[in-house]
This record gives sequence, structure tokens and C-alpha cells, in this order.
Amino acid sequence: MKAEYDLSKMKSRRNPYATKLKKSVTMRLSEDVVQYFKGMAVEAGVPYQSLINLYLRDCLAQNRKVEIKWPSAAQPCGPPDAAR
Repeated sequence: MKAEYDLSKMKSRRNPYATKLKKSVTMRLSEDVVQYFKGMAVEAGVPYQSLINLYLRDCLAQNRKVEIKWPSAAQPCGPPDAAR
């Protein structure tokens, strides 16, 4: 192995892993959700952000869809016969 290498003659090339880098995002999560993942992360010995990323990646791999059930429309105020 040489003591020094002359890198000035090397050709530069793009990072082949650049497309796989993570994107930084800001999300607002409920406190109980954050605490849940932090607790699981401590047990698993990984950062909680990584655990959330792994969970979301699993959702992507399993093609899971969110089932949103909104509360039904609010009922009118007052006694039932008041509207008649």
C-alpha cells in the first residue's frame, strides 16, 4: 500500500446510492403515537425514527391501505319533534 495516493487524476462519478437516500420531512404526530414508537425503539435498540420508517416501509411492501372511518354527520340539536 502506498503512503500517499494521487487522486487528482481520478474521474468523478455520481453517487450510485443517491436515489436511496432518505428525505427529511416534518410531521405532527400525536404524543401517544410518539411514546409508543419510542418505547418499542428502546426495546429493539434502534432510534424511534428508524422504527417508524421501518413500519411505514412494511406498509408499503404489504400494500396496506388506510381505512378511515369518519364520525357520522352531526345530528340536529333539540328534541326530535322540534324540526317538524
